[in-house]
Amino acid sequence: MPITITNVKCILTAPAGIGLAVVKVETSDAGLYGVGCATFTQRLTLVKAAVEDYLKPLLLGRDVARIEDIWQLCYQNSYWRNGPALNNAISGVDQALWDIKGKLANMPLYDLLGGKSRDGVAVYRHADGRDPQEVLDNVYRLKEQGIMYIRCQLGGYGGLAKQDEALGRRAQEKPYNNVGVYGGIKGQARSPEGALPGEYYDPDVYVLSVEKMFDYVRSRIGFETPLLHDVHERLPPIEAVRFAKRLEPYRLFFLEDALAPEDIEWFRRIRQHATVPLAMGELFTHPLEWKPLITEQLIDFIRVHISAIGGITPARKLAALCEAFGVRTAWHGPGDVSPVGHAANVHLDLHLHNFGIQEFSGFPDPLPEVFPGCPELRDGYLYANDKPGLGIDIDEKLAAKYPIHGDTGQFKGGVIYWTQSRLPDGTLWRP
Repeated sequence: MPITITNVKCILTAPAGIGLAVVKVETSDAGLYGVGCATFTQRLTLVKAAVEDYLKPLLLGRDVARIEDIWQLCYQNSYWRNGPALNNAISGVDQALWDIKGKLANMPLYDLLGGKSRDGVAVYRHADGRDPQEVLDNVYRLKEQGIMYIRCQLGGYGGLAKQDEALGRRAQEKPYNNVGVYGGIKGQARSPEGALPGEYYDPDVYVLSVEKMFDYVRSRIGFETPLLHDVHERLPPIEAVRFAKRLEPYRLFFLEDALAPEDIEWFRRIRQHATVPLAMGELFTHPLEWKPLITEQLIDFIRVHISAIGGITPARKLAALCEAFGVRTAWHGPGDVSPVGHAANVHLDLHLHNFGIQEFSGFPDPLPEVFPGCPELRDGYLYANDKPGLGIDIDEKLAAKYPIHGDTGQFKGGVIYWTQSRLPDGTLWRP
């Protein structure tokens, strides 16, 4: 008799102040269940409804062994497809089914996939700062912790209001080249009367200040430490081309999300003018977004959020496509990936031959308590345990103590503010 699905539920929790969604698939084999990440932080309750109102009735009674068939069924059953809410719902089920399959085989997922290609997963972490010196201080701090790859960000993707205030103070304390990191363009950051509230930033200030930041950091640490940077799609395409070229002297490990998904054809122009390695894909949900970039070898790293593309099943296929064209993986791994999702990332990283690097945000308390079995970071490498399946669980009673609603993390009164980005004149722009 096949083991069948008896229940599917979506657990919402925010132990570290960021909303997370985890799907639990229960089976006809008493005590056998699997967990999967379905975290679309900005629309969590939509994911929960997709899981429990639509996927659950579709899946009850189905054979847990038929992962590929179930994935395809969930994918096409709504007719319209490839949206982040639906893909995350599918991912939660998909990852949970792989977790179950590993438990039935009594094998960790990386063994079930074909075994390890490496024993630990190299990670990069973030060195943010209000000015170049603070970025440098955080680079040194991470290096002391054994982190070998470091992403450098100045003032939160060029955040105008916050940067101006902090850097104005810092320039008085410790000037950079005697003019402050903004040089002669600081005075241009003005908004018109009646400008609406939002996260204001100036693309020109951002570009020039980041270039100065890398010059400052590289002049002090040299070129042995691989450094990364995330544009977060905040530049007009032609400015992204120019920015990539200007960063060439600083030998980045990669430049992330230089363009928005709507502008991917501009990667051809970046390739024509700059040799900086390119990573892309954090916002991808549709295969036609990544396929031309991979087959034309316009990027070097694929950066998808695994739950946003539908889970482990499509991630394996995407990685195989990437390998055929010399593209490496760099799965999205911020705080709005649940520890279950991080575990899925690590198992794929351990197995895939074309692994590149793994973003890792850490597991602040009480995440390890709510999610027993979290991967462990030691001296710059992330390790999965050798338990069957994903090797991680969720304590539902503890998770219930950390509701997703309220003025925590990215939300204030149920509204997200950091995605309300605006140019100096008040025009809404990409976050």
